[in-house]
Amino acid sequence: MSFVIRLKWFFKERWGSYSLAIGLMALVSLLSMIPPRLIGNKIDVMQKGTLSVAELSQTVLLLVGLSLLMYVLVYIWITSLFGNSVLIEKLLRFRLLKHLTGMRPSFFQRHSTGQLMALATNDVLAIGQTAGYGVMTLVNTLVGISVVVVMMLSFISAKLMIAALIPLPLLVVVISKLGGIVRGRFMAAQEAFGRMNDHVLEAISGIRVIRSYVQEKDDLQAFDRMTTDVMDKNRRVAMLNALFHPLISLIVGSSYAIGIGYGSYMVFRDEISLGQLVTFNIYLGMLIWPMISFGEFINVLQRGSASAGRLDDVLSEQADVQDADDPVEPNVPESIEMRALTFAYPTAAAPSLINVSVRLERGQTLGVVGKTGSGKSTLLKQLLRQYPLSSEMLFLSGVPAERISLDRMKQWMAYVPQEHLLLSKTISENIALGKPGATPEEVARAVEMASFSSDVSQLPQGLDTLVGENGVMLSGGQKQRLSIARALLVDAEILLLDDSLSAVDARTESRIVANLRRERADKTTLITTHRLSAVSHADWILVLDEGRVKEEGTHEQLMLLGGWYRQQWDRQQMEAGLEE
Repeated sequence: MSFVIRLKWFFKERWGSYSLAIGLMALVSLLSMIPPRLIGNKIDVMQKGTLSVAELSQTVLLLVGLSLLMYVLVYIWITSLFGNSVLIEKLLRFRLLKHLTGMRPSFFQRHSTGQLMALATNDVLAIGQTAGYGVMTLVNTLVGISVVVVMMLSFISAKLMIAALIPLPLLVVVISKLGGIVRGRFMAAQEAFGRMNDHVLEAISGIRVIRSYVQEKDDLQAFDRMTTDVMDKNRRVAMLNALFHPLISLIVGSSYAIGIGYGSYMVFRDEISLGQLVTFNIYLGMLIWPMISFGEFINVLQRGSASAGRLDDVLSEQADVQDADDPVEPNVPESIEMRALTFAYPTAAAPSLINVSVRLERGQTLGVVGKTGSGKSTLLKQLLRQYPLSSEMLFLSGVPAERISLDRMKQWMAYVPQEHLLLSKTISENIALGKPGATPEEVARAVEMASFSSDVSQLPQGLDTLVGENGVMLSGGQKQRLSIARALLVDAEILLLDDSLSAVDARTESRIVANLRRERADKTTLITTHRLSAVSHADWILVLDEGRVKEEGTHEQLMLLGGWYRQQWDRQQMEAGLEE
């Protein structure tokens, strides 16, 4: 019942299609009762010696006609029912991906990629099977058994039917016991499958590291242990599944033996005719599939319920950053202001930012520098609204960030993270990710501003060169500049560069910075970096240390201050001079 409740939205939407399929299945079950009745009657007529050729031909033609009619009806209900099965798989995968794209980083810290992939593959498939094959087996069981029992009572013998069905209550007990065990083992198998997915993803994405440390054998051994665990858990599920058919066949076979033995006795006593016994045995044989269907239904339902529960648990989770009840949508961010901003990650013991205050007007550039782990990237992520913010600590155009709609915030932002995500497409398609309708001229201009033109000209197909999975065909510096070009193409109001010039040489960095200053003179830019030359032009510079502002000011002011910034500047300039 929980499966139906969880998917009632789908059954409500597709009730017409399900009604048609179930109605036709019931009609086919009724029509299938006619041939055994005809055969039994003709046997009695043959026994009396009064069967004519015309009557026999008429009966044969009627049986052929019924077969053709049932063929058409079965085709229609199978198409309708299993079409719903495929449709719900499509809808659930779409819902899952849509839900995942709206979740924040904390969600993905709780759920591994492998588990989410298992949901989108095995679990969705199990739900689809229940919505299609499971419904078919349930209707076959209920309608098939009901129709056969009614026919036995009406046209054969109630005593013979009761005697033949004595073993069947045992079937319900066996199936209910096995069904609960199947559910638990199936969930364990799905979890093991998710862990295996995680391992495969890590192995493929980190293959260079694994090879550099000569860990191929150890990784394969670990993967072998994991796949063995998956195999063992699925084997335990398969062992229980394998018990269903033999047990059902044994119980139904016992009923069949009782029907033949006791039915023959009743024929000898003239309580029923030979034709009725033949008809009864055909009907009894027709009970085998509904009984097997019932076992299959319990098996499929347990799997589907377990998968629907896992999927529902994920889909029911809400993003920890939500729009305000009455969101405000300023046209442009005239200013960015942080007022004693303090932030701690959900699982962190200590805050990553403490009392950070700064104001930036539209068109200005803010540089953020400091030691590794000082909170530079965390500061930029506050503008991306990836985590909940304390009220009235971050303001844009004088409006608290938590009151501005998330869609408006996204429209303002162009973000270049430290870890560059490139798709397995061409360079041009990767650059135009945020603006799919960009013209070739716009893409070429973004490439020029990112100082990426000379590299593109040396590639085999230029902008049409495939970069490979996650940019495997490009160097670190080329990946950075491609990501910068992608952000510049969008021409957003706020550009966030998170240490995005670390892999380029000093001259390339100088060209990119000059292009940024020229092209974004009227828009806001925030840059975090370890190379101070990348922010020396900034209107204001923050020096962070363990989440606090240790120094702040313009480049000239910080140089006169003689603190950490001055020391790092002198050291980096000396290193640059030695390299030259």
